[in-house]
Amino acid sequence: MIESKLDIDQYKWQNFKFETGTGELIHMEQAILAYDMELGTINFLTRWGNDGGSCPVHRHMCSTSCIVMEGEQHFYDYDPDTKTWKDEPRIRRTGEHGFSTGADKMPHKEVGGPEGCVAFFHMDGSGPNPVMYQFYDDDMNMVAEVTLDMIIADYEANT
Repeated sequence: MIESKLDIDQYKWQNFKFETGTGELIHMEQAILAYDMELGTINFLTRWGNDGGSCPVHRHMCSTSCIVMEGEQHFYDYDPDTKTWKDEPRIRRTGEHGFSTGADKMPHKEVGGPEGCVAFFHMDGSGPNPVMYQFYDDDMNMVAEVTLDMIIADYEANT
């Protein structure tokens, strides 16, 4: 058996840290590993600390594969019937894989577990400059569609 550990310090990390209008902490980092603009695919790492900071509320708009490399990834789902966040997260642990095809039904947010989290993502938008995410505000209004071109331009400008 081959034993290995990913050296995450070798990558350029883009840090996202701010508070939303309701005071919720957004705190995560991303490192883009590879992308293909023509095919509309991207591979990246995301890491969350153990400070409770999440990613912005979003909905994936394309097929997404995720493997948790270290720690736990906690997902909080929005319940449109009660217009609240579900209290209990779905949890993906080290070594677990998730896959979704096409657009997510509802927005969600992701947070690192007690020790934080490092996760590998592959997203496939199936064509040039696809919409990869939709971002939502505190009132659950869709405020932005984010394309692959936008992700790459922002990463290159801020790392």
